Amino acid sequence: MHAVLVGCGRVGAELAKALEDRGYTVAIIDKNPAEFEKRLHPGFNGKKVAGLGFDKDTLEEAGIEEAELFASVTRGDNSNIVSARIAKEHYGVKNVAALIYDPRRVEIYERVGISTVAAVGWMTDQMLARLLPASESVEWTVGDGDVVVAGVQAPDSLIGQTIGSLEDPGKVTMVAVTRLGVTEIPDKGSLIQEGDFLHLSILKSALPEFDERLKATKESERG
Repeated sequence: MHAVLVGCGRVGAELAKALEDRGYTVAIIDKNPAEFEKRLHPGFNGKKVAGLGFDKDTLEEAGIEEAELFASVTRGDNSNIVSARIAKEHYGVKNVAALIYDPRRVEIYERVGISTVAAVGWMTDQMLARLLPASESVEWTVGDGDVVVAGVQAPDSLIGQTIGSLEDPGKVTMVAVTRLGVTEIPDKGSLIQEGDFLHLSILKSALPEFDERLKATKESERG
């Protein structure tokens, strides 16, 4: 399986490594060839192509005609979306995504069938999730929005308790725990540790009740 990436910044370099680790052959394009030596992980075995991600000859040198995956992750929104549209509409690549820095453009690009990742919007949501109550820091919604996934910082009073003790059947289920920068799916019997960031699936109608529960927990710490 072959993947073509445009943009050898930090995101492109990490994607290249992640895809190679998963068994893909990778070609990465950047207009500045110095970025290849600066950014790519040691041992990168893929193809490095100097050029623009929307140039036909450059794309074909990178193997776009055999690609199953294409991602454009440069610093330019316009370049990313043009490259992604060419990959999808001209070359018929099945799985195409583009990095977008202006969240106002996301809906426009999604309408033309390009999957997007809004970098600024994602980072803002992640920061809010660490600062606000669960009802105000929803990370994403499921289905028609009746179920949400929210993130909360584990209160000190929960340290040492089991993951399962925070759950409420039919209302709240633990999805994952981020600990020391690593996110994992925990066992129900795992103990909550200091600094844990908890990702929970919550029935939307139960969010106020869950927030009150956490608020009471934090007040008991002060009391």
